[in-house]
Amino acid sequence: MKDWRPDLSRSNKPRYMAIADLIEMDLRSGRLAIGDRLPPQRELAKHLDIDFTTVARGYAEAQKRGLVDSHVGRGTFVTGGADKERRDFGSDTAPDPRRMSAIDLSMNMPPEPTDPELIMRMREGISTVASSLIPLLRYQGFGGSGMDKAAAAAWLSRRGLVPSQERIFVTPGAHPALLAICGLLAKPSETILSERITYPGIRSIAAQLRINLSGLPMDADGILPAAFAEACEKLKPKGIYLNPTLQNPLTLTIPERRREEISAVARKYHVPIIEDDAYGFIPLHAPPPFAAMAPDLTWHIGGLAKCIGAGLRLAYVVAPDTKAIWPFVSAMRANNVMASPLNMALATRWIEDGTADVMLRFIRKEAAARQELVAAILPPGSYRGDPISFNIWLPLTNGWTRSTFGSHMRASGIGVVASDAFTVEGQALEAVRVCLGGPIEREKLRGSLEFMGHALEGSPELAASFF
Repeated sequence: MKDWRPDLSRSNKPRYMAIADLIEMDLRSGRLAIGDRLPPQRELAKHLDIDFTTVARGYAEAQKRGLVDSHVGRGTFVTGGADKERRDFGSDTAPDPRRMSAIDLSMNMPPEPTDPELIMRMREGISTVASSLIPLLRYQGFGGSGMDKAAAAAWLSRRGLVPSQERIFVTPGAHPALLAICGLLAKPSETILSERITYPGIRSIAAQLRINLSGLPMDADGILPAAFAEACEKLKPKGIYLNPTLQNPLTLTIPERRREEISAVARKYHVPIIEDDAYGFIPLHAPPPFAAMAPDLTWHIGGLAKCIGAGLRLAYVVAPDTKAIWPFVSAMRANNVMASPLNMALATRWIEDGTADVMLRFIRKEAAARQELVAAILPPGSYRGDPISFNIWLPLTNGWTRSTFGSHMRASGIGVVASDAFTVEGQALEAVRVCLGGPIEREKLRGSLEFMGHALEGSPELAASFF
């Protein structure tokens, strides 16, 4: 029903809410049916003589209610909720609604696989693992079996790392590993260094352990080596945390020369490096990790959340030396006992049969396509991003604050997080991180970015007048 034309005079609510309400009312009355195609947003905006962003926000609200869905190159369709889930799952049985939870769009997630052949490969891996289910339900020793460690070593070799298996551990995610490592290196009131603008998780961990987190000044290449050296003299830090490749949230990658300079300072002052290499597998040609430059100083954490999937809750940790092994194992076992054997077996299977490589190629390709959308919609120089990062860093202008902009974007379908979450030292900037990955489809992302770009062209007061 491409010619659907709502009568906005039937509602006294804001116009974007009225659009969503009328979609719901017309679905109940039979004027709209499941499968009907709604008019393109620009076409409907022109017909109703209202702003494009109002229609975009109305469709986004309808999407939140489960009334409509969009498909790349095809348009927006009335879905009716559960029937869509059944069709998409490729089965007569819909997913258990008790398993379906709200997606946290504030998380920096990779694009989700949509290719049917890839999804079939993933399911085949699950079926293979399930054929040996019972042994995987037992307690197992911490760190993974020899098979799991061999798969981890093969995966880490893509980053130029060749540690012995005794230094490799399969852990239940990067966050628990970071918690254990920070707890080993620093006691309460002692200091660990980080980037001035950094991953929020390390801030939470430092607060929980009552460790002082001190942020270092940065330029476009990462932390300043001179500032690092000065902090080593003054603060006597017990370690330095770095997210060196496609850094979250600034998307910067520390070049090899800067990594060498940072490693030299760390070696001079005997400061352990905590290398959170969450995004290190995403670039085709990333600089060598710190663990390859200074292996005896570096705790390397190769998480699988960004390059395969966060639901696996797995990370491969490389300890700097054999002396560090037993304290780390004790700390991890006390907090987590072990990583899920089911998850380890699945990750190992996907690495061994090549599925993980196919997933990684999909993520790279889709991330690049989404960054191309950003480049086509937002003015050059108005944001910071990398051609394959999952997010952009957006400084705000025209009177927008991080608070007002976050509120305005809440119904857009993309995640926006204020700079406060990432700021370790100094006043938080009027800036936000905008997430591009996760479950949002490319065409929906385009609409959300157009909505965002239109808002940024004017002031908050002007944007509010459209609703």
